[in-house]
Amino acid sequence: MRIPLSWLREYVDLPATETGRDVQAKLISAGLEVETVEHLGADLKGPLVVGQVLTIEELEGFKKPIRFCTVDVGQTNGTGEPQEIVCGARNFAVGDKVVVVLPGATLPGGFSISARKTYGKTSHGMICSGDELGMGDDGSHGIIVLPPETEVGKDAIELLELVDEVLDIAVTANRGDCLSLRGVARETAIAYGLPLRDPALLDVPGPNAFGYPVKVSDPAGCDRFTARTVTGLSPEARSPIWLKRRLQKVGMRPISLAVDVTNYVMMELGQPLHAYDRGLVQGTIGVRRAAEGEKIVTLDGVERTLHAEDLVITDDRGPIGLAGVMGGADTEIADHDDLEKSTGDVVIEAAHFDQVAVARTARRHKLSSEASRRFERGVDPQAAAAAAQRTVDLLVLLAGGTAEAGVTEVIAPTAPHTITVAADHPDRVAGVTYGRETVVRRLQEVGCDVYGNSAAWNASSRGGGRETGGQDELIVTVPSWRPDLTDPNDLAEEVIRLEGYENLPSTLPRPPAGRGLTARQRLHRRAGRALAGAGYVEALNYPFVSEQVFDQLGLDADDPARRAVRLVNPLSDEEPALRTTLLPGLLGALRRNDGRGSHDLALFETGLVFHPGDERKAAASLPVDRRPSEDDIAALNAALPDQPRHVAVVLAGAREQAGWWGKGRPADWADAVEAARTVAREAGAELGVRKGQYGPWHPGRCAELTVTVDGAERVIGHAGELHPRVVKTLGLPARSCAMELDLDALERVGDDTPQAPVISTFPVATQDVALVVDAFVPASDVEAALREGAGPLLESIRLFDVYENAEQLGEGRKSLAYALRFRAADRTLTVDEASAAREAAVTLATDRTGAVLRS
Repeated sequence: MRIPLSWLREYVDLPATETGRDVQAKLISAGLEVETVEHLGADLKGPLVVGQVLTIEELEGFKKPIRFCTVDVGQTNGTGEPQEIVCGARNFAVGDKVVVVLPGATLPGGFSISARKTYGKTSHGMICSGDELGMGDDGSHGIIVLPPETEVGKDAIELLELVDEVLDIAVTANRGDCLSLRGVARETAIAYGLPLRDPALLDVPGPNAFGYPVKVSDPAGCDRFTARTVTGLSPEARSPIWLKRRLQKVGMRPISLAVDVTNYVMMELGQPLHAYDRGLVQGTIGVRRAAEGEKIVTLDGVERTLHAEDLVITDDRGPIGLAGVMGGADTEIADHDDLEKSTGDVVIEAAHFDQVAVARTARRHKLSSEASRRFERGVDPQAAAAAAQRTVDLLVLLAGGTAEAGVTEVIAPTAPHTITVAADHPDRVAGVTYGRETVVRRLQEVGCDVYGNSAAWNASSRGGGRETGGQDELIVTVPSWRPDLTDPNDLAEEVIRLEGYENLPSTLPRPPAGRGLTARQRLHRRAGRALAGAGYVEALNYPFVSEQVFDQLGLDADDPARRAVRLVNPLSDEEPALRTTLLPGLLGALRRNDGRGSHDLALFETGLVFHPGDERKAAASLPVDRRPSEDDIAALNAALPDQPRHVAVVLAGAREQAGWWGKGRPADWADAVEAARTVAREAGAELGVRKGQYGPWHPGRCAELTVTVDGAERVIGHAGELHPRVVKTLGLPARSCAMELDLDALERVGDDTPQAPVISTFPVATQDVALVVDAFVPASDVEAALREGAGPLLESIRLFDVYENAEQLGEGRKSLAYALRFRAADRTLTVDEASAAREAAVTLATDRTGAVLRS
């Protein structure tokens, strides 16, 4: 929300010496996030004056139209003679009043003005547009044309209010009241301890039977609807300069008088309004839910198909507006440039709509507007009548209209919201003793009505402590403009922020002894450190995915990974689901980095994935005044989706760089498998690796990662090279590789107890063995048989060669060469002992896999 300081001063008598920076500091201390203070016209220097165009000569022979003008600027040029100026704009004519900058002046951006020869003429200054003066878009896209009554020679800097300070406030979602000058002025008055001139305190006539007919069919969606009518508006009336400038300063574009006035009042009071061309409204104005499939053309010219939950404004024809979001084109007030269609009669709508209904409609139609931003954050329902009156007053004043006596107000009865809170509750929340008087005063400053048991407080004070028979309580009635105040903690926050967050003591928490990291947390950290040590870079990605990504990854139609948790209120409609795999985010990071010139990549991520349960349960609200019980936590966890922690890596480009030390090598499937083994070692788990086939991986270069749980083998992940089709679909570098496994499953089967290495004083006996097997036999099965057959003397086994040659081995056969290391803990092995263990290993491998010892 942009707040011009000059406008703010109309409601609060700030000291003349206070600058925008001073106000910024005060508001930040009060809890508002004032991001910047913009100094309008800081580098602007006159003379900048009002001139009247006397003559216009069209210059020929140039690529674009050029005009040579003489302009009367009065005595401001020191001679009283017409000023000769060359100008390329064409939206002004002889007799128009324009803004002229004379030689010696400086425009925003440090642009100095001097007499110069151009297009064969000498131009003594410039005729200015709004952009050249830093005013923003005024809708003309050209030279500023001033009202005919503007005095020639008048200082344009003062006339156009070009020098000002504008505070840019990032309003949080709960403070809808601060999306208006009224709300920010109230906060400013409290911060400075000054009175507020509330612009909503107007004399408003009561409702009567002569107002425009209105029927509200959905009181839950619209609990208040005020309608006023103004007739006889001059179609030639234009928004005055001060009105246009204030709209520009708050970031809005002037359009036409009726629209500008409604926007002005919205910015002033925070109440969105809408003006209908009375001649285009047919019959009673109604408020109801849309019928499924109804259509409306909104003011932006887009035809929209309505949803049954959309709240709409209607007349006898059907919908004429999306309630709280945007009006319809059927009842639009014509622009003042189209005099034939300009109306003289308007109906003003000031209503209060349900926050959730407006928010969902705006999101559903991707149509965020200034009105919807305010309604979905909370609008003061009792400001509707004052806003309508303010709009009527301005239209009568500026367009010569007549306010009809009829006033329509449809109100659904509601009781004010009250909160019972202990007087010392803010003290207990903040750990600071504020005292009852301070609490009451601060709550009254924000607009609350506060009642309490003063007698009990006085009795306890005289007794030197709190009354033991009961607790002093305050009954607080929340003001209508603060719908965010719903419970005692909200009231405590108001007291604390107004007393100053900076005055809260800094107290370091004392962690209880004996509570370190859990085993799961330790493994998470160790896995990250191990992968980082292996040359991987951590990438943190959002957990949101589109459901189309499962098709891109080549998952089968019945793959459990396709069962994703869909969010009711996603941040992006394109990614409405929670991830079931880490690969989409990691592969997206790989693609972005490769596209930006980083081609040698090794990325990893550890994070949660989400799997919906078979039964959908609603999560209960947990208490905030105490620690939830174990049953509360168990019930909450039961309602949540299963959230195992996974670890994944992706690789592309060179794994080892080329240099004087060697040729280097590209990353391949084996690196992805080794990353899985690295994580398994950190978990103290034995990881099985065998040939597999799944989803995005190349069927011939995919490893299945397994662990043994309760005697049964379980697949917990895959590693290898990605399928070329997946690489092409996702726009990844060629031969990209990936690995993903279930880190929680590793933690359950692993043992993270530190194991000291066994150091033997006896030498190792090394024996090699080469076995010929069928090509389809997994090397892991051969290795398992060798390990089991070799017995306890086997210290380690390593596959060091895979050889395939149809002429020597036969068709469909391969040779696997293993290095076996034997060692005894109490003696030096003899050659016969090592050979016997080797023979036993070969025998078992032969029996189980059909292996033949290669001669």
